[in-house]
Amino acid sequence: MSKLKLLSLAALLFLCHTLADDAEETKNQQKKKSYLVHMDKSNIPARFEDDHASWYSSSLKSVSESADIIYTYKNVIHGYSVRLTVEEAKSLEVKPGVLLIQEDVVYKLHTTRSPEFLGIFNSDALLLPESATTSNVVIGVLDTGVWPESSSFDDKGVEPVPSGWKGECEVSKTFNSSICNRKLIGARFFSQGYEAAFGPIDETVESKSPRDDDGHGTHTSTTAGGSAVVGANLFGFAAGTARGMARHARLAAYKVCWRGGCISSDILAAMEKAIEDGVDILSLSLGGSLSDYFRDTVAIGAFAATSKGILVSCSAGNSGPSPGSLSNVAPWITTVGAGTLDREFPSTVSLGNGKKFVGASLYNGKPLPGSLIPLVYAHNASSASNGNLCLTGSLIPEKVKGKIVICDRGLSPRAEKGLVVKEAGGVGVILSNTYTYGEELVADAHFIPSAAVGQTAGDEIKMYVSSDPNPTATIASGGTQLGVQPSPVVASFSSRGPNSITPEILKPDLIAPGVNILAAWSGNVGPTGLPEDTRRVDFNIISGTSMSCPHVSGLAALVKAAHPEWSPAAIRSALMTTAYSRYKNGETIQDLATGNPSTPFGYGAGHVDPISALDPGLVYDASVDNYVDFLCAIKYSSSMIKILTKQDYTCKADKEYSVANLNYPSFAVPFQTASGPNGGSTNASTVVKHTRTLKNVGSPASYKASVSQESDAVKIAVVPEVLDFGSPNEEKSYTVTFTASSMPSGTTSFAHLEWLDGKHVVGSPIVISWT
Repeated sequence: MSKLKLLSLAALLFLCHTLADDAEETKNQQKKKSYLVHMDKSNIPARFEDDHASWYSSSLKSVSESADIIYTYKNVIHGYSVRLTVEEAKSLEVKPGVLLIQEDVVYKLHTTRSPEFLGIFNSDALLLPESATTSNVVIGVLDTGVWPESSSFDDKGVEPVPSGWKGECEVSKTFNSSICNRKLIGARFFSQGYEAAFGPIDETVESKSPRDDDGHGTHTSTTAGGSAVVGANLFGFAAGTARGMARHARLAAYKVCWRGGCISSDILAAMEKAIEDGVDILSLSLGGSLSDYFRDTVAIGAFAATSKGILVSCSAGNSGPSPGSLSNVAPWITTVGAGTLDREFPSTVSLGNGKKFVGASLYNGKPLPGSLIPLVYAHNASSASNGNLCLTGSLIPEKVKGKIVICDRGLSPRAEKGLVVKEAGGVGVILSNTYTYGEELVADAHFIPSAAVGQTAGDEIKMYVSSDPNPTATIASGGTQLGVQPSPVVASFSSRGPNSITPEILKPDLIAPGVNILAAWSGNVGPTGLPEDTRRVDFNIISGTSMSCPHVSGLAALVKAAHPEWSPAAIRSALMTTAYSRYKNGETIQDLATGNPSTPFGYGAGHVDPISALDPGLVYDASVDNYVDFLCAIKYSSSMIKILTKQDYTCKADKEYSVANLNYPSFAVPFQTASGPNGGSTNASTVVKHTRTLKNVGSPASYKASVSQESDAVKIAVVPEVLDFGSPNEEKSYTVTFTASSMPSGTTSFAHLEWLDGKHVVGSPIVISWT
């Protein structure tokens, strides 16, 4: 072929390739996505002042005649959600009155012994708010909906619905208004954003109604405020009385999560409606990837709720133990991590060499015979490179049949691994933790005899299999064990600090029970949540910060009932400053991931202590204005502030703003590491000052400051050291000065500040770090 022909062919191929790229780019540009459109109310034309919806529609039609608005908002944001092409979105963003356009985001769910463990089941009735007072508090739960037939929603003895309540139970094919009662006083669903993104909901597999097909929403709502149910259990495990943290409180369910996730536009719509309905507490056991506060849907909605006096409690996330893995870190959100209870569900693995290991399981079916059974590691019974994980179809039946199989955790649901073993002919499963999960034991209702074991035990069992030519084992369930110590322990999965958005704000705020929690369940799904699971249960035992969040939501409702005049910040302060970070023997709360003492990056202020929270003595209060000053301190522009506050505000040029002065109940003090080897010169010192204000919510008293710290690398001085309060609601300020020399980057040090009056201990964790 001639050189000219070759050049012509190359040019033709290049042209075809270019045309194909252009066609693909055009296709992508024409593909529609869902967006949230934030509008600047101050720029509304005069003719639309009384009709915002028409303004939104007019603005939208300037770029698209065919696009339809999904939701309009007025409480959580000023604006609307809509489906647009990329080009249309770009065009709209530069139109007058448009503050910001952001793409709709998919959030994910962060997936009873608790009252006794927390000390509120048999407490002196005088310590707890009267039931009539608590029944005025409404907890709104944004989740997968609700199973209203559960006995945990029984309204026997509950007072009439509060007169100020504006919510309702939305009617649909699978839900009628008569299902609600004096306990469950509201049930709504929000699917327009989800359906705009994923298409119509398949009502043959999912209820397009407030009804819960997943179980998660029923579990979280009844954990927060479910009625007492005697004889609750899962297959005989955890038998006893199940009850929510605030069992006299009202519940309102807002279904925002569907099979494909929870869409941000639906979440905002639900928060908008919850504010209008009149909830007092909002509980969200869900989260997404971290982003700046003005781009974070939950943070935006939570700011609006907080400004209306509504406390917002959110799960910290299940991405632990990795550092900086938190969700929901805005300072106006109460961020909740997870700890264990003093209850376990032991399952014993006995090996052919005589060694025994105790794991966990919720299997209650036919037991294995007493004799030993052949044992195989999944990695040796699969041709897949990740065969050790027991993924669907990965096991070779001939190598598994009649044997107990060891599977490593990861990539697929734990219970699904047991099902894979069963379908391949295995008779039992040992679920072994890897480094990521440490010694954490999470029990599951497996289909065959099972035991979940920690990393140390799992490694030893696998070593036995590799060294013995004919390894054998058996598994035996041990029922329910109470009084397990030490407890609580920070769960391995619980997301950890530091706060990567604002390191000066310590998160999580505190921890609460989140491992192996018993609560009500949906009648439309089995306890494992797997499609193959045809079992139906009234109660289920699951784990996650999704479970710890509603504990705090319910406890916040108790505090709200006792002190209805308190702000969301004051309620959070009471929960945080009375939390404990040490056991009764003085040792620090442990971390399940390492077996070592945990730190405030894991437990925040500590484990919640509800009885103490009802009488904290002093609180750190904060208003919306304080949060606006915080936004100025992190250098937010006027337009960014407007997205969150919906108000015109310009940070004052002559005012000094500091994150260190936000009246937060904890302290996070980041220092810059000096340049040079080993952190630079150790002679030069850096001084950082934090100012706080305490409000007296108890009797007149004199409080004295006490600081304990693990090292003398930082000098900590509190001025004044004594605060005298002579009247209720009196406020006193103090300053903490931190003086430190440079340390290598990554160094951390921990301390604790307490204000004591002989009766109350008002505690604050201190984290000092060098970066």
